[in-house]
Amino acid sequence: MQEELLQFKLLNVWTLVDLPNGKKAIGTKWVFRNKKDQRGIMVRNKARLVAQGHRQEEGIDYDEVFAPVTRIEAIRLFLAYASFMGFTMYQIDVKSAFLYGTIEEEVYVNQPPDFVDPEFPDRVYKVEKALYGLHQAPRAWYETLSTYLMENGFSRGTIDKTLFIKKIKNDILLV
Repeated sequence: MQEELLQFKLLNVWTLVDLPNGKKAIGTKWVFRNKKDQRGIMVRNKARLVAQGHRQEEGIDYDEVFAPVTRIEAIRLFLAYASFMGFTMYQIDVKSAFLYGTIEEEVYVNQPPDFVDPEFPDRVYKVEKALYGLHQAPRAWYETLSTYLMENGFSRGTIDKTLFIKKIKNDILLV
C-alpha cells in the first residue's frame, strides 16, 4: 500500500491542505485484489485507493459527469471496415487511466485509512487529478485524452464524436 500511495503523490493527484470553510471532504478506502495466474495460483496482491464518490452531491460536489461512450454498433462497424480494408489493428490498455484526467471542481478527500500524516492529522487532500470513485473521473479522462489527440493533429469524426482520425499522406490512423 505504501507503494500505491507514493504513486499517487508522484502523479500530483493531491495536495495536503486545511479544509476550507463550507467544503466537505469525501472519504477514501482501500480496495484489495489478489491477482491469479491461469492455474488459479495467487501471484501478487494489488491495492487501489478509491474515493467514496457515492457521497458526492450533484450541484455541490460536481456539475457534469457525462462522458461520451462509443456505441457497440460503431465498434462493430469500425472492426468490419478495418478487416475489409486490411488495416493493421492494435489494442492498448491504459493502466490507471482515470488518474490522468484533470478535474475542474474543487474536491477534497480525507487522508487514506492507516496513512494519516502524524504532523497534520486534521488536514485533507485537495484532489488535483481524477481519482477512482469520483463522479467526475470518466469525464476528466475523456477530456484529457480528446484534448491530447486534437492537439496532435487528429480530428473528430463527423458522425461518431468518439472516433478520432489523423491522415498523413496516404496513411490513416483511427482511434
